[in-house]
Amino acid sequence: MQRIVICLMMILWLAACSSGGSSKTPMQKHRGHSDVKGGVYLEKQHEQPKPDSAPLSVDKEKFIAMMVKKHGFNRQQLRTVLEQTNKLDWVIGLMDKQAPKSGSSNVPNGAWIRYKNKFITPNNLPKGVDFWNKYDKDLQRAYKEYGVPPEIIVGIIGVETGWGRVMGKTKIIDALSTLAFHYPRRSQYFAKELEDFLIMCRDEGVDPFDLNGSFAGAMGYGQFMPSAFRNHAIDFNHDGHIDLWDPVDAIGSVANYFKSHGWQRNRKVAVVADGQALSLDTGFSTKYSIEHLAKSGLKPKSSLEGHKEVSLLRLDMGDSYQFWYGLPNFYVITRYNHSTHYAMAVWQLGLAVKQAR
Repeated sequence: MQRIVICLMMILWLAACSSGGSSKTPMQKHRGHSDVKGGVYLEKQHEQPKPDSAPLSVDKEKFIAMMVKKHGFNRQQLRTVLEQTNKLDWVIGLMDKQAPKSGSSNVPNGAWIRYKNKFITPNNLPKGVDFWNKYDKDLQRAYKEYGVPPEIIVGIIGVETGWGRVMGKTKIIDALSTLAFHYPRRSQYFAKELEDFLIMCRDEGVDPFDLNGSFAGAMGYGQFMPSAFRNHAIDFNHDGHIDLWDPVDAIGSVANYFKSHGWQRNRKVAVVADGQALSLDTGFSTKYSIEHLAKSGLKPKSSLEGHKEVSLLRLDMGDSYQFWYGLPNFYVITRYNHSTHYAMAVWQLGLAVKQAR
């Protein structure tokens, strides 16, 4: 009997080892070496161009010439890489749907409530609690080193990917090349992102065809674009690599991003207002003196911590509008995504998870 119990315990222990912490990230699975002369690491199936590939477009040849001159890429290898990329028409369609819409309604219809309810739900909060509990030491270390509290990092990763559950299934190189060479409205922006992506793959020794992300090329737990990777991502677990599909590196990288954009340690994010100011422009980029808002009928429900100038935020609650004083830390959250709803959802989701713990 004792022998059976010991065998069962061993089986359970082995099962736990195989399911916890041993799974590799996409970068770990497809990392070769970072010393390919003048190019990126390619796994065998990507070393040769498609046999029926057509000549590259003028834009692609210009891009190749820039990468050769600016970053020392091998012309022929980069041509081979771009020959194997696929144009994704559905990505262009989705991007068109993301285009800015002019005008906004002056009649409340519950837009904020609908947006918030995508993230702050009874079923979602326990997932955030699990993530926070699992990586609490890393979150606390990020707070200590960068001044960004756990609830903000948890909120970002929760809104972006549901704490790693939905990180995107689109080949990043296909998405970026599609938007760089077939989407004139933002081709310059996405050509720069493709440039940064290829440099990232070269430096990390990862095959660019083996990394998946969003339809716009965002990556990992925090959905960094390649430029954000190059400028703000860090090796927070100290394994010698920067890997945004690793939750610890993602936590440190989000914290570093916020610090780099001016996050103020131990300062408030926003303060709800008493009153209505329907005639004033609102949004995270507005600027008003406290005196001006007071004359317009608003007063803060709690301390503004000495701030003399704020943005005016308006949330559509369905039957009325709720006004908020946006403080500098709120503006910092919008550097991640230029949206009042997004920033408020990140903050409130993080606070809800904190309270649920």
